[in-house]
Order: sequence, then C-alpha cells, then structure tokens
Amino acid sequence: MSRKDAIGRYGERVAERHLQQQGMLVLDRNWRCDIGEIDLVARDGCTIVVCEVKARTGVGFGSGLEAVTWDKGRRLWRLAQRWVHENAEPTVRVRIDVVAVHRAFRGAAHVEHVRGAL
Repeated sequence: MSRKDAIGRYGERVAERHLQQQGMLVLDRNWRCDIGEIDLVARDGCTIVVCEVKARTGVGFGSGLEAVTWDKGRRLWRLAQRWVHENAEPTVRVRIDVVAVHRAFRGAAHVEHVRGAL
C-alpha cells in the first residue's frame, strides 16, 4: 500500500468514528460503481449522507476542504443518485458532506466536517 493510500485509509477510519460520534449510522464504505467511488455513506435521521473524506498530513497542498472541486461535487451527486437507486427508497433525502482529516504530528487528528457542503 502506498503512503497516499495509507493516509487515505487512516482519514476514512477517523471520519467514520467522527460520523458515529455525531449520531450517524455508517451504511457503506468505499462503495464503487462504474462512475466512481463514495468514501462513506451514512444515515443521519431520515437523510442519507454521502461523505467525501479528504485526509492531509500538512497544508502544503491546501486543506482537505479546498480539494473538493465543483467537478468532484457533480460526480458525488451522480454517485449519490446511483447509490440511492440501488440501496434505498428513491424518495429519501440526500445530503453531501465533506470531512477533512488533518493528521497531527502528535496527538489526535483535527477533523473539519461540513454538512451539506455541496
């Protein structure tokens, strides 16, 4: 596993714990289809939350939140529609969240969670 992949997996584990601490139920991890991948899918009450996770070890390339572009947002909405079509009732509410995990040199990671980011 590459260093980048290891950091990504770490970020997803931290983000999953964060979502659970916020009272969400994680339904799916690393869900894939022909148009891409969703990092985490959770349920927040009656809402399905598609969560994009961005992990960073520094800010040299910007924050994780800055890494989610307009094009990525469009792709996430298409992925969310596909996930709902395959796994949930079509009338369910859907929200896209972004969780940025900034790995600390020492101690706990810093988590930024933007609900309804896109």
